[in-house]
Amino acid sequence: MITRIDLRGRSLSARELVEALPRAESGVEDATHRVAPIIEAVRSRGADALREYAERFDGVRPEHLRVPAAAIDEALRTLDPRVRAGLEEAIRRVRLVHAAQRPQDFTVQVAPGAQVRQRWVPVGRVGLYAPGGLAVYPSSVVMNVVAAQEAGVPGLALASPPQRENQGLPHPTILAACALLGVDEVYAAGGAQAVAMFAYGAAGTEPQDGAVLCEPVDVVTGPGNVYVAAAKRLVRGVVGIDSEAGPTEIAILADGSADPGHVAVDLISQAEHDPSAAAVLVTPSVELAAAVESRLVDLVPSTKHAQRVAQALAGPQSAVVLVDDLEHGLRVVDAYGAEHLEIQAQDAAALADRVRSAGAIFVGPWSPVSLGDYMAGSNHVLPTGGCAHFSSGLGVHSYVKAVQVIEYDRDALEELADKIVAVADDEDLPAHGEAVRARFL
Repeated sequence: MITRIDLRGRSLSARELVEALPRAESGVEDATHRVAPIIEAVRSRGADALREYAERFDGVRPEHLRVPAAAIDEALRTLDPRVRAGLEEAIRRVRLVHAAQRPQDFTVQVAPGAQVRQRWVPVGRVGLYAPGGLAVYPSSVVMNVVAAQEAGVPGLALASPPQRENQGLPHPTILAACALLGVDEVYAAGGAQAVAMFAYGAAGTEPQDGAVLCEPVDVVTGPGNVYVAAAKRLVRGVVGIDSEAGPTEIAILADGSADPGHVAVDLISQAEHDPSAAAVLVTPSVELAAAVESRLVDLVPSTKHAQRVAQALAGPQSAVVLVDDLEHGLRVVDAYGAEHLEIQAQDAAALADRVRSAGAIFVGPWSPVSLGDYMAGSNHVLPTGGCAHFSSGLGVHSYVKAVQVIEYDRDALEELADKIVAVADDEDLPAHGEAVRARFL
């Protein structure tokens, strides 16, 4: 059901270690060829192209590309009270954590009469994407919207695929989550076409669309399939993006003290996302590895999405990795750079503090990834495919930019004038120096 990779006794370079570990193929490069015409069509034909692609990919031609306010209100009115309570608690906890993420402005007095200030300024408008393919993710609405709101972004728009079962509107729970968060600009648009709409804006073509259906945004964020990732790659530079999210992944670093049942169900919980999802156990305990493998055999057939889970666990992106000890295991998980890393071992907190590359780290047996997916307060939009080596998960920082403000008086500039001229002349940019000298003639 799941492959074993034995790294015990092997001294591998960083490159060799990365090559030895399982990893899903993202397919983003190939997908860009299919996505490029979609982006151009939406850019040039606006709402007409959005409706055509919805009909082709989602099986429905939306009458309303912008979701009417009445539909958003009705979705909240009919929301299961238990789901509403869960979403409200998620919003509360995520807001608490993200409020603490706001970066602070600062002022540095470099010298008398010379100061540099740094201001953190939210972007003006963001486009947030909530998937609606194999599963529907109101939790992704919470993660995207709360982070943007806590950053102070004044303009928020959200898109999610239209559904045949909902008369061409996004899933009702997605709409209800928008209502709970006060988001009223919501679009029935999915995939690459939604990313294109956000990046370039879209003209309306039906009376209900208005002359301009959607204005362009500054930043596009949110998880999605390979076509969403490819679209983000193609519009990057026109707009900012959070990341090119690939298939979801979990890595678990565990020793012999871990409960094999907990490990098995946590691997299954991520594998149910997608047949390409990655589930990796890293352990020095052969006994734990065998027990987890046995539990998977028992548990997978009885889970709701058994076929999807079995395909993910059997794929080349998933494995049980045997290591010499926990020190070796730390090097392995750091090389892997998992989207989600669980540590179920003795001294788990101390081990977690030594990890350099992971989207989010879940410490101990009572902090499963599922907690972070919904209500831990952390954000579940995280770097995949090893991108945790150089990038962070979604947060307030995704929606703000640093602006430096420089203010020198006459004496402070005069003190530096000769030095500025010397460096400018050395770079063969004499007009730079003249711009300073001219002030003292």
